[in-house]
Amino acid sequence: MIHGHTVTVRREIAAPAEDLFDAWLDARSLGTWLRPSAIRETRAETDPRVGGAFRIVMVDDASSIVHSGTYREIDRPHRLVFTWSSPATRFRDSLVTVTFHASPGSTVVEIHQVGLPDEEARASHHAGWSDILRELDHANDDKTED
Repeated sequence: MIHGHTVTVRREIAAPAEDLFDAWLDARSLGTWLRPSAIRETRAETDPRVGGAFRIVMVDDASSIVHSGTYREIDRPHRLVFTWSSPATRFRDSLVTVTFHASPGSTVVEIHQVGLPDEEARASHHAGWSDILRELDHANDDKTED
């Protein structure tokens, strides 16, 4: 069991749960929205199967930040569970659960992360996941306008 600080963020997005779920597993899609506002580019590699790995590189003007993990559960379009390791987790695995609560015309996406090493990491991830859900919402807006 993973212990430590936890963070939960959620956002309602005007899109079907299936589309939002799929966006979390597609490397090309992840590259367009999986980043906090301070990051200018994201490169993603995914092996979207239980036991498969992913690697996310977030690039800003000064550095590249590598995030990695392994998919633990893929229950389309309801729940996605994966480990998450990065400099902010001190390269230890934390556990992220993303749930998709569908309702007519929208989906509430909730991210719950456990195993963060300290309050600083918790606050940083709260801000980061909040930005990421906002970017996912904007990417969905852009997709529907095309």
